[in-house]
Amino acid sequence: MDPANLLDELEEHMMKTEEALVNSFHTIRTGKASPSLVENIMVEYYGTPTRLKELAGINAPEPRLLVIQPWDKSALSAVEKAILASNIGITPMNDGTHIKLPIPELSQDRRATLAKQAKGFVEEAKVALRNIRRDGNEAAKKAQKDGVFTEDELKKILDDIQKLTDRYIATLDKELAAKEKELMTV
Repeated sequence: MDPANLLDELEEHMMKTEEALVNSFHTIRTGKASPSLVENIMVEYYGTPTRLKELAGINAPEPRLLVIQPWDKSALSAVEKAILASNIGITPMNDGTHIKLPIPELSQDRRATLAKQAKGFVEEAKVALRNIRRDGNEAAKKAQKDGVFTEDELKKILDDIQKLTDRYIATLDKELAAKEKELMTV
């Protein structure tokens, strides 16, 4: 095992953690219409749970309106039930051909709750980063025991792993600050 390969592998896992956080942030409503708000809602379609984005076209013709147009009109009521059950806080309006989701203005309390939810997502991501760091440290120590690394190389790689972890934690904190600013902007 080469130190550069180990660091590359750890960085790849950390990048995936950051991407997962960004995807989680897309599910938080900010008062603007975004298809990512509903596209992963699971709809019971002919007895099979199916993602909404696979059943319907989702677009935002206005900043505060989402329009969902199922490709199969018989799925309208199932889509409507799934949106109500998803607990996103928006009541769908079914007009027989498509479903409109008017995005209401967020109250200050709701903004604070969503900011708290975003912090929770970041904490989960930080735990994942720390687990990746721990696994990398264990792999490096095992390689040193097996004679692949010298003690000096082990110290350097452990230091590099910590620097990599610190860099990604700082990135997650920046992502959180940007999301909180977006949420708190009226």
